[in-house]
Amino acid sequence: MEMIQMIREMEDYLHVCEAQRELNNKTVKAYRIDITQFLDYLTQNQLLLDKSGINNYLDYLHEKYRQRTVKRKIASIKAFFNYLDYEEKIENNPFNRVRVRFKEEQLLPRSVSQETIEELLKYMYQQRVNNEFSKWKRRLILRDICVIELLFMTGMRISELCELHKDSIDLSKGIICVYGKGSKERIIPIGNTKIVRLLWEYKETFEKEMRKNFFVNRYGEPLSTQSVRLMIQYYTKCAGIEQHITPHMIRHSFATLLLEKGVDIRIIQQLLGHASIVTTQIYTNVASEQKKKILEMYHPRNEMNI
Repeated sequence: MEMIQMIREMEDYLHVCEAQRELNNKTVKAYRIDITQFLDYLTQNQLLLDKSGINNYLDYLHEKYRQRTVKRKIASIKAFFNYLDYEEKIENNPFNRVRVRFKEEQLLPRSVSQETIEELLKYMYQQRVNNEFSKWKRRLILRDICVIELLFMTGMRISELCELHKDSIDLSKGIICVYGKGSKERIIPIGNTKIVRLLWEYKETFEKEMRKNFFVNRYGEPLSTQSVRLMIQYYTKCAGIEQHITPHMIRHSFATLLLEKGVDIRIIQQLLGHASIVTTQIYTNVASEQKKKILEMYHPRNEMNI
């Protein structure tokens, strides 16, 4: 099949993914990037769509990306060729003759220290009482504090926080109903009365702007994930914190710090909304690394000159 025809078939496949399989826009966009990258690589390097060409591309991916990314890209491409094979648009699926092996990586999640989060929040609370700011600016700071506090207090994903319905928070009981991946519902308690009072204040302040979502922007529209990321970057820079902090790092900190305090890993699994305990167990490695560093720094044996 000619490369131009292959690109047309890709567009048909992506349309099927979107219209029939009802995949979201982000997934379809990722599929397009992965498949296009593969086809472009073959064209630019004058390689055939065969076992040799695929293996060449696999070597390229392994050199450039982490295993997790390589897995996703290969899965996208294989799904496309399985579709072509099923629709009988190709005589032979070239991936049937290729054995793809991956080296398992165990990447420890990056997190933020308790001291850094405290430093960030202290700065934000200080800005809230700045009389030089306009009334609207102080309202935004109140909202931003609630966003950071809730991310750290609950370990929610940024997407879950931004999609949080205003009726999903019961402040009288101090609980939040979160819809995570696969529309799975979980209840997260807000274990701090000060934060509950702060959320009450935010709700009363922004009630007129709220339509459906709990967190909104200045136009009453749902707060976007990008807005939250930029907001965290802004306050981090203003607070003089050099570390680059993301919402997902705050989620990791929530899990790691609870584990260090002795909270059962299965409770952390439920709070995070992980389908499998295996996903949550990576935090035990983070805790172990932290204990190792503490022993290396403070154990009296290290001061003995023997």
